[in-house]
Amino acid sequence: MENKLILDGTRVAAEIKEQLKERVSSLTTQGTIPCLATVLVGEDPSSATYVKMKGNACEKLGILSKRIHLSAEITTEDLLNTIHELNQDENVHGILLQHPVPSHIDERAAFEAIDIEKDVDGVTSWGFGQTSFGFGSYPSCTPAAIMAIMDFYDISIEGKHAVVVGRSPILGKPVSMLLLNRNATVTTCHSYTQNLNEIVKQADIVVAAVGKPKFIQGDWIKQGAVVMDAGYNPGNIGDADYEECEKNAGAITPVPGGVGPVTIAMLLKHTVDAAEKKLENK
Repeated sequence: MENKLILDGTRVAAEIKEQLKERVSSLTTQGTIPCLATVLVGEDPSSATYVKMKGNACEKLGILSKRIHLSAEITTEDLLNTIHELNQDENVHGILLQHPVPSHIDERAAFEAIDIEKDVDGVTSWGFGQTSFGFGSYPSCTPAAIMAIMDFYDISIEGKHAVVVGRSPILGKPVSMLLLNRNATVTTCHSYTQNLNEIVKQADIVVAAVGKPKFIQGDWIKQGAVVMDAGYNPGNIGDADYEECEKNAGAITPVPGGVGPVTIAMLLKHTVDAAEKKLENK
């Protein structure tokens, strides 16, 4: 295709952060410094890297980053107690529990323990319910990033057929709801879907959220379709075969530099939103 659009997430993230600077500055002059608490359990190297990246991104904008690193041997009860303490802390505006936690911990219980007002990563079932109903303050950050990129590039959603490949509670399901609330017709596919390639071929918008490298094939993509690749696999590889999908796509996100940077920017935005809301309610 001639006028292919490469959806540059780095550019979108930079614009979001630029808008946040002024808001953070305004909050700070009023005596409120937005604060994100990140909770890391265990020694998973990629999780540690993600937490560090998020912390650094906070600090660059003047957002406080409160980092809590817990032992891999911690019990669910101890983790819940840590989250309850953060819920009670007046100076903490957002709480992020880095996924995954060690297998002996009840991760869902830990997510559910996060106060809805501080659920800036959109991981609670209450937050998901609000997002589905169209009034959630903090949708999961990757789905929110996908919508932000489409809005930045004026990609039409209303009336389009969106096919979401993946149904995880913090990606596939919430992005399906966000698209549905914007008047797309949404088909959510997963590992049991039959004739997946035929369904994807009908899509005006494809969201690749399956967690498998190069899973979405180039010949599955309809001419001119929009491909939003939310995958991030070892070696900086997305869930869509970029080189092949790009041939048919009208617009596509690269990996890296697509959805990833905007996901972090949305986390920062939600933290600032939460700090502003807290100040208003004082």
